[in-house]
Amino acid sequence: MSDLETLLAIMSRLRDPNSGCEWDLAQTYDTITPHTIEEAYEVLDAIQRKDFEGLKEELGDLLFQIVFYSQLSLENNRFEFSDVVNSICEKMVRRHPKIFEEQNQGQDSMKELNNLSWEEIKTVERQRKAAVKGSTSVLDGITWALPALSIAAKLQQKASTMGFDWSEIGPVMEKIREELGELQEEVQLESSRKKIEEEFGDLLFACTNLGRHLGLNPEESLRKANKKFDRRFRRVEALLGDAAQLTVSPDKLGVMQRYWEQVKLEE
Repeated sequence: MSDLETLLAIMSRLRDPNSGCEWDLAQTYDTITPHTIEEAYEVLDAIQRKDFEGLKEELGDLLFQIVFYSQLSLENNRFEFSDVVNSICEKMVRRHPKIFEEQNQGQDSMKELNNLSWEEIKTVERQRKAAVKGSTSVLDGITWALPALSIAAKLQQKASTMGFDWSEIGPVMEKIREELGELQEEVQLESSRKKIEEEFGDLLFACTNLGRHLGLNPEESLRKANKKFDRRFRRVEALLGDAAQLTVSPDKLGVMQRYWEQVKLEE
């Protein structure tokens, strides 16, 4: 029995109605989803920390999520793990027509893809799916479970293919100033939480668009900013020493701000 067959057998046993694990038997597609997202981020975290021994373990955890979904689908007569593997194999061959030319020969549906790039092939695939579903929007295909900043960047990129975009950075920066002004106005007017939230969202959307124009990944940029804050604040805590335990006060805030500027200079 191969390693993969062993893993599939373990999953099947965990879901055995008579002798399986109570927790595993209680799970559904929806209840597993948060764990899948968490495992994916733990893979990313291990890569960023260059913890390759940890990466091996995290990749196993992520693989187990795929096996779990496949087991649920097998039980519901939808598909099984081998279908998942076959699907990605077919997709990779289809999206690399020049590399796998021999596999694609004789397939009329593949002829139009031969001279297209990866992204162009994806576009053709989306168009074919949209035709089946009866949908025609350029925004089709957005995965709404992605982090919000990533969705914003994808929406903007797709809209740009229709010409709905600025060709220069100036108007993009001006849009941020405009959205910030509108947010400030709503805050000063003490508007409803809903209205302030709307304007705050517009500001984030505009900032994401700036990142896209600069060739930056908004998620990665914010992730790095988070880590920078974590690193600097831990240093401020160390400089404070016993004073870190003092009650919050204007004096303590002033000291922390001075230490914060010191830490920035040290970097």
